[in-house]
Amino acid sequence: MKKIKILGTGCAKCTKLMENAERAAQKLGIEYEIEKVSDINAIMSYGVMATPALVLDDKVKVVGKVLSPEDLEKILK
Repeated sequence: MKKIKILGTGCAKCTKLMENAERAAQKLGIEYEIEKVSDINAIMSYGVMATPALVLDDKVKVVGKVLSPEDLEKILK
């Protein structure tokens, strides 16, 4: 199972990244768990200084960008 975390304070970009990540995971048919992390201390613990950010299995993969579902599919594979 893939563990996906979206790091962000709740802005429109954070929401869009979460939607795109869910869409990509569903299209790939993978088992996944998605979590929204909005606590600033938790975000900083990943060394992230710009949001939104995507963490996959506790590794930061995307920072400061909203990737398309197609680009996220490549990361989730």
